[in-house]
Amino acid sequence: MFCIAVWACLLVGPRPASAQASPTAPRVDVVEVSGVLDPIQVDFLRSALSGATTSGAEVLVIRLDSQDTIVPQAEVDALARDISSSTVPVAVWVGQSRAARAYRGAATLVEAATISGMAPGTRLGASASRSTTAEQALDGATIDLVAPTLQNFIVDVYVRTPAGGALSPEQLSEVRFDVRFDEPSLLAQMLHAVTTPSVAYVLLLIGLSLVVFELFSAGIGVAAGVAAVCLLLSSYGLGALPTRPVGLVLILLAVVGYAVDVQAGSPRAWTAIATLALVVGSLLLYDDQRVPLHIAALALVGIVLFMVSAMPSVVRTRFSTPTIGRESMIGEHGRALSAVDPDGVVQVRDAPWRARTNRATPILAGDTVRVAAIDGLLLEVEPLEGAARDAGH
Repeated sequence: MFCIAVWACLLVGPRPASAQASPTAPRVDVVEVSGVLDPIQVDFLRSALSGATTSGAEVLVIRLDSQDTIVPQAEVDALARDISSSTVPVAVWVGQSRAARAYRGAATLVEAATISGMAPGTRLGASASRSTTAEQALDGATIDLVAPTLQNFIVDVYVRTPAGGALSPEQLSEVRFDVRFDEPSLLAQMLHAVTTPSVAYVLLLIGLSLVVFELFSAGIGVAAGVAAVCLLLSSYGLGALPTRPVGLVLILLAVVGYAVDVQAGSPRAWTAIATLALVVGSLLLYDDQRVPLHIAALALVGIVLFMVSAMPSVVRTRFSTPTIGRESMIGEHGRALSAVDPDGVVQVRDAPWRARTNRATPILAGDTVRVAAIDGLLLEVEPLEGAARDAGH
């Protein structure tokens, strides 16, 4: 019965102490660690340990769900020593859902806790292939208890503390807890998010794509500003993660390759080279980390479609002339930017145009051409030497 009474109090949520609990209510500090265990999370846990000591908390509860660790093992061990030697009991619970995991460095924190527990269905271990269920961990004495919810865990933890253990069941039923939830600052949360391999990777691709867009668009620099923010955040994440230089170089090479064909006006050999470099670079970007396959596939398809389909339209919008009066270009001279055999790119009126020739002899890059006809945005051209002059000129 005392559990029901405690649950009702806990579900109210954190409020000022005077409105939530009596002056003698046991204080419980709760913090959450999820995602990659990175320097931001380590600093946050050290701050929570210090805060629990000065605030007079009966216990510090860490709700844990972390599968990867990017801080050195020595730093994890130092944090584990701080937890085990804390004057305030530290309880670690692996939850909230059945999908929660505590692998690598997170498993070390579970071992260091004064009291440890797991939700049913969660797993604990060095890795996914070397992990145990909550029930197996309890049977092996790796953890102290299995609790389905955080509320259950807090009640069971308090019973195991000296203050809670001295109370009778009737006294426990009257206990009202002063639960305080703490979380990192907004900046710390943002920096923690970008140390996730998939987030840093996607931000890198978005930033580089927007740089290419800014180079060829006629905008006012908004894309450049967004690209700068994305690349800045991505740089922080890549710096914290075990990034391989070869993977990063290949991704940069891919973007340059796409830009070359964007300038040419149509996808050609550089697009194929860039796509191959992008795929290989994405696979080699991290050491001992990986981007989820579905996220990597969506990002790769997105950037290829952007470079092959969207960017040529952006270039044509910037450099093309209005449709009305375009017939006046017939008879004008230009220069072939690439071989026209039978399709290619020419420069007329200082702008690149897709072009086609009906001549059996191809037009070589650098040759002077004459506009013979216009079909929408496509110019029919012929070599200047031996070309038939248009009837109107």
